[in-house]
Amino acid sequence: MPTSTLRAQLEKDGFVVLRSILSSAQSTQLRGAAERTTALAISGSWPHVRTVGKQFPPWTWSPGVSIWGVQHVLNPALPDAAAFAASYFGDEILGVAKELLGPCGDDELVMELYNLLVRPSDGKDFELRWHRDDIPADASADEELDRLGKPAWHAQWNLALCDGDESLIVVPGSHARARTDQERAAGPFEPDMPGQLVVRLDAGDVVFYNNNILHRGRYDGSRERLSLHGSVGHVAGGRLRARNVLQHAVGSWVDACDFSGLDERHRTRAEGMRARLIKLGRESGDVGYSHTG
Repeated sequence: MPTSTLRAQLEKDGFVVLRSILSSAQSTQLRGAAERTTALAISGSWPHVRTVGKQFPPWTWSPGVSIWGVQHVLNPALPDAAAFAASYFGDEILGVAKELLGPCGDDELVMELYNLLVRPSDGKDFELRWHRDDIPADASADEELDRLGKPAWHAQWNLALCDGDESLIVVPGSHARARTDQERAAGPFEPDMPGQLVVRLDAGDVVFYNNNILHRGRYDGSRERLSLHGSVGHVAGGRLRARNVLQHAVGSWVDACDFSGLDERHRTRAEGMRARLIKLGRESGDVGYSHTG
């Protein structure tokens, strides 16, 4: 049974929105870091990006390609990595994550992903198809139920740094059931899925959601978007979480992370979370990809 109101809402609806978890000063600082990071990515100076026309990893940057996301913002080679690390390992996010995951303690958390979702750099609209993050579209109802019946062992979020973010569209409650016949028959970009809800966020708002809720993304090329897209795992997730995380190639740089800019309490938390991610990678081997395309 859920042990908190937030967890109860997450288990019921598959998502929960919290308003203004960041102060104005925190939002302003992170937005500046996000704007600089996006500029680096568009210029090709940071090649770890999500490219328009491709929904799932791996992505490959090339000159002139339009991007809709920036990968690996905790990578110490990124100039603003310290600002993003303070956000990822801070109490504002992880305090909520720990409540949703148990509640649990710092010693049960596993570092996972932190990326940046942005307006398509060519200024054109872009849409992601309906999906569950770790269940393929051709899964049978029984296969869906088998996976959905297992604990999620993660907290995933979008943290908005701009007002009017309406990119995430979800079907509330779909994380706890197989798709209906109507959902299975719908087109991949169906604009009016029965029961769908557009999640609206302003700067400093965050939505936490089960990554196997039926959802899609809609990117308005005329509207600025800067949203930090992150996840954190629980040690009990083990290989169940491994593919979700390791398919994004974090293992190529996580050993070099520098958390010296954090205070002692947050640095201890960060080092422990990183150590548990490295252990997961060593134990999991080649995990492949959850989706293609």
